[in-house]
Amino acid sequence: MSLIEKINDFASWIFSPIVRKGDPIVSVINLNGVIGSVGFGRKGINLNDLESSLKRAFNKRGVDAVVLKINSPGGSPVQSEMISRRIQQLSEEKGIPVFSFVEDLAASGGYWLACSADEIYVSSMSIVGSIGVISASFGFNQLIDKIGVERRIYAQGRNKSMLDPFRPEDPEHVERLLTLQEDIHQSFREFVKERRKDKLNDTDENLFNGDIWTGNQAKEVGLVDEIGEMRSVMQEKYGLKTKFIEIPLKSGWIQKTLSGTNTVPSKEARIINEFLSSIEERLMWSRYNF
Repeated sequence: MSLIEKINDFASWIFSPIVRKGDPIVSVINLNGVIGSVGFGRKGINLNDLESSLKRAFNKRGVDAVVLKINSPGGSPVQSEMISRRIQQLSEEKGIPVFSFVEDLAASGGYWLACSADEIYVSSMSIVGSIGVISASFGFNQLIDKIGVERRIYAQGRNKSMLDPFRPEDPEHVERLLTLQEDIHQSFREFVKERRKDKLNDTDENLFNGDIWTGNQAKEVGLVDEIGEMRSVMQEKYGLKTKFIEIPLKSGWIQKTLSGTNTVPSKEARIINEFLSSIEERLMWSRYNF
């Protein structure tokens, strides 16, 4: 165990509620934000940072259940799958049930994470779903023509410069992208079906078309189990003496203070990266704001 993990464990122990012998224990992990990388100094949800926290959650002495509190617009399908599979693996190894509680949003990869639990709970006004795949970019070919810039590319491989934003869109490249998206979408659909099984209560066409649902609607179609808030639901399951232990994440302030990096981008590069990452992250969240 690294120094940072030991310090986080100590901090968790210091600030944890007093647990008396026999009290039910629920480990709580917060999964908030975009899944995957969101730019310099602003890590999103990823397995590398979550691994130690997941282990602590499932290995905590006397733990009865693990709760995932989710508020995410989605992000990387790879990280979504890796995190979900790891949660399932630990749950099966330890024989500990997992419960997801969606706050504002569990869309796309956020819903993928929610499905790693045995049961999914939401607020009646939570936004859930968006079971689809999306890619977005900009086209600058007319702009560089207008300002007199010549784009030069030297590559080996016919599709190496596929979807170059400085060239006119090629229908063949778009078709290739759609084929890749369909493969990812199929994996997403299969995972949801694997986890929700006979709870699903609508057609594939309606469930997997990228649509979003309120908590009430999601319950009707079987994407979630019940409307409920974490403390009341878990206390109903395990008793009023249930203790909730928040598990700190690796990317907390301690790591940011103690960890270093050998290569630090220039101030200008950091500003540009932060600006672009911020725009991208805001766009992901804004799709689900009403």
